[in-house]
Amino acid sequence: MANVVVVGAQWGDEGKGKIVDWLSERADVIARFQGGHNAGHTLVIGNTVFKLSLLPSGIVRKDKLAVIGNGVVLDPWALFSEIDKLSAQGVEIGTANLMIAENTPLILPLHQDLDRLREDAAGTAKIGTTGRGIGPAYEDKVGRRTIRVADLADPETLSARIDRLLAHHDALRVGLGAAPIDRADLEARLAEIAPKLLPFAAPVWKIMGEMRRAGKRILFEGAQGSLLDIDFGTYPYVTSSTTMSGMAATGTGMGPSSIDFVLGIVKAYTTRVGEGPFPTELDDDDGQRLGERGHEFGTVTGRKRRCGWFDAVLVRQTCQISGVNGIALTKLDVLDGFETLKICVGYEIDGVRYDYLPTAAALQARVTPIYEEMAGWNESTEGARSWADLPAAAIKYVRRIEELIGCPVAMLSTSPERDDTILVTDPFAD
Repeated sequence: MANVVVVGAQWGDEGKGKIVDWLSERADVIARFQGGHNAGHTLVIGNTVFKLSLLPSGIVRKDKLAVIGNGVVLDPWALFSEIDKLSAQGVEIGTANLMIAENTPLILPLHQDLDRLREDAAGTAKIGTTGRGIGPAYEDKVGRRTIRVADLADPETLSARIDRLLAHHDALRVGLGAAPIDRADLEARLAEIAPKLLPFAAPVWKIMGEMRRAGKRILFEGAQGSLLDIDFGTYPYVTSSTTMSGMAATGTGMGPSSIDFVLGIVKAYTTRVGEGPFPTELDDDDGQRLGERGHEFGTVTGRKRRCGWFDAVLVRQTCQISGVNGIALTKLDVLDGFETLKICVGYEIDGVRYDYLPTAAALQARVTPIYEEMAGWNESTEGARSWADLPAAAIKYVRRIEELIGCPVAMLSTSPERDDTILVTDPFAD
C-alpha cells in the first residue's frame, strides 16, 4: 500500500491540518516526524474544532495509531496538557492509539528559559522564535547531552545525562545573567512525569516497519513549512529541524524506501509569521484583505501573519528539494473578489534576474519580485467540490500555478470544511 508524506511547501500555516485529517481517515498510522509544540494544526470535524500542536492529526479519529517519531522534540508537560484538552472534547487517548519513539529528545523548562533569555538578549537581531524551547532542545540533541524518553526509566543514566546537561546550561545562564538550574526541582519534575510518559514509549522504527510489511497505510505528517528548513530555509530565520520530506525517513526510522508519494501543501497566496525575508509581502490594502479574509493568525501563538502574493519561485524551489509529487492547493476561496491577482515568476537583484532565491542573506534582502498579472474572479469558490463549480478565471489561476512550479495539483481545498475538497490525484493510490 502507498505511504504518503505531507509537508508544507511555504513558510508554514498552509492548511496542513485539514488535508492531513482528510488523508488520516484513509491511513492506518499517522506519524509526526519533526518539530515540536511550536507547530499548530486546526481541524474542523463536523461542528467541532480541534487545535493540535504536538499530537499527530490522526489522534482525533478512532482506530488509528498516532506516532510521535524520534525527529520530534517533545515537551511532556505540553503533551499531557494537550491530551487533557482533547479528552475534554471527547477524544480517547491511551497507549492503544498513541506511541512515542523511545529515543525522542525531551524539551525541558530550562530549554524554554534559554530560548527566551537569548531572544531577549539579541535585541534587533532576534529571530522571532515562539519561546517554546525547540531550538535549544535540538542543540542539546546534536550536542549529545539531551535527555531522551528512554532515559527516564533508568535513574543512573538519567543522573549522568543531567550532569552533562547542567554543565552546559549553567555556564550559558551565567553569561546571560540568570541563576543556575535548580537540579532538585528538575529531578522532581522528571520523576513526576516519567510514570505518565513511559507507558507510551516504544521502538517506533520496529513497530512501524512491521505495520508497513503488513500492508498498513502510513501517513507521515510534517510540521511548519519548507522555507523554515534549517538547511534550505531563509536562514537564520528558520526552525531548528529539517522540514523537508527526507526527514520523514530519519525522523521515524523508516528509511527512504518507505515513501511512495510526497504531497506539498501550498496556500493560494503566501504568508509568514515572524522575522525574515518575504519577497512578495504586501503592506497595502490587498495584504490587509488577504489577512482578514484568510483569518491569518497563528494557531499556537496567535500572532498576525504577514501576507503577500503567491510566490511561484519559492514553491518551485521547495517542491524540487522535497521531491513533491503533487500539491494540495488551499484557501483558493480567499482570493474571491480580487479584480487582479499577481504571481511572482522571478526575482531581480541589482539588475540581474534570478529564477531561485539565493542563499546569501545580503542578496535576499535586495530581492525585487517580478510579477505576472492575471484577472481575478467575482464568483464564489467557497465550498466548491468539483472543477465545474469553479469560475473559469479561478481554474486558469490554478493551471498557471501548476505550470510555474512544475508540479501538478493533486488536491484543491476551497474552505476549512474537510469535504470542500476537489480530489485530482489520490496520494494513497497504489
